[in-house]
Amino acid sequence: MFNLQISPRAEQTLAELHTFFDEHIYPNEAIYHQQLNNAADPWATVPIMQELKGKAKAAGLWNLFVPPSLAQFVDHEGYSNLDYTPMAELMGRVLWSSEVFNCNAPDTGNMEVLMKFGDEAQQDRWLAPLLAGDIRSAFAMTEPQVASSDATNVQLSIEKDGEGWRLNGRKWFISGAMYERCQIFIVMGKNDPDNPARHLQQSQILVPRDTPGIDIIRPMSAFGYVDPPFGHAEMVFNNVWVPDDHMILGPGRGFEIAQGRLGPGRMHHCMRLIGAAQRCLEITCKRVNARGVFGQPMNRNQGVRESIARSYADLEMARLMVYRTAEAMDSQGIKHSIDLISATKARVPTMVQDIIDRCMQLHGAGGFSADFPMAEAFSYARWCRMADGPDEVHLMSLGKQIIARWG
Repeated sequence: MFNLQISPRAEQTLAELHTFFDEHIYPNEAIYHQQLNNAADPWATVPIMQELKGKAKAAGLWNLFVPPSLAQFVDHEGYSNLDYTPMAELMGRVLWSSEVFNCNAPDTGNMEVLMKFGDEAQQDRWLAPLLAGDIRSAFAMTEPQVASSDATNVQLSIEKDGEGWRLNGRKWFISGAMYERCQIFIVMGKNDPDNPARHLQQSQILVPRDTPGIDIIRPMSAFGYVDPPFGHAEMVFNNVWVPDDHMILGPGRGFEIAQGRLGPGRMHHCMRLIGAAQRCLEITCKRVNARGVFGQPMNRNQGVRESIARSYADLEMARLMVYRTAEAMDSQGIKHSIDLISATKARVPTMVQDIIDRCMQLHGAGGFSADFPMAEAFSYARWCRMADGPDEVHLMSLGKQIIARWG
C-alpha cells in the first residue's frame, strides 16, 4: 500500500505558494509577455522576472526541488518528491514561473549533479551561484549526427591534453543555452571511445560559457517557438580546452552521472504538465459556458460535454500516476521505482497532449494563438515526449522489465 498525503510542512508551503501566485504571478503574466516581446534582445533577462525572484526568495519559496538528502546545501529541510509534486504542478500553470522559485529545468538537474557528484571547488564556483539564482546553466548532450536517446552514441570527443581536456564536437537543442544568464555548461562526451564497456566511455565536464572555442550557431525552434529568453541552441565546441579540475567525478563516469540526474528531472516535467493541463481545462470550461453555437450554449452540446469529461478523466489518471511515482521514488528509491518512472514519463506527456488538444479544439481558432495558454502548453507536452528520452526508449525498457518480472 502507499500513502499519497504530503507532509504538513509541505501543505503550509503549498498554501504560501498559492498565495504568491494569486498576488504576484497571475497579475504579472501580461507584463512578463509584454516585456519579453518588446525586449531588444530576446535572450536578455526579463525585468519582472528579477523582481519576482527577489520576492520569492524573501518569502522563503526558493529551491523547493531540493530533497531532504541534499538539504545541507539549502536553507530549508528539503522536500520529498511527493511533497514537491503539487508545488511543481502549480508552477506548471504558468510555464515561465519555475524560474521565479529557482526550480526551472535544466538548472535543477545540473544543481543536483553538482550536489551529488561535484567536488568542493566545483560546488563553490558553480553550485553556490546557481542555488542563489545569480546565474543559469545548460546540459549539453544531444547531438545532430547520432541518435542521442542512446547516450552511448554521443560522439563529442574529450581528449586529454596536458593538464586538462580538449573538446571537439557539435551539440543541438541545448535548452537554456541562449539565455544571457547561462554561464556554465555540463557537457557529455567520449573520453575513452575504445573502451569495451560502452557505459564507461563517456564523461561529463564543466565548461564555462566564455571558454574560447565555443560557438553558438543558432537558436533551435520547436513548433515555431524559439522559447526566449531560454532558447534551445545548436553549438560547436572547436578545440575547447578546460583544466583537469573541471571533470565531474572522474573520467568514464558520465553515464553514471546521467542516470543519477534523470529520475527526478523526468518527473518534474510530468508534474508541471499536470498543472498546464489543469489550467487549460479550467479555461476551456469557462469558454464553453460563455459561448454559443447553433442556437444554444456550447456547454449543452453533447460532443463538448464528452470532450470535457474525457479530459477530466485523463487528467485525474495522469495526476494519480505522477503522485504514485513520486511516492515510490521516496519510499523505494530511484533504482527500485524505475518501472513507474518509465511508465509515467512515457504516458503522461501523451495524455496531457491529448487533453490540451481537445481544449484547443473547443477554443476554435483562438486556441492556436498566444491569447490562450494552450498552444505553448501543447508544444511543451509534445517536447516532453522527446526530452529526457523518447517514449519508445522508455517503453522498450519498461516492457523488458515487466516481461522479466512476470514472464
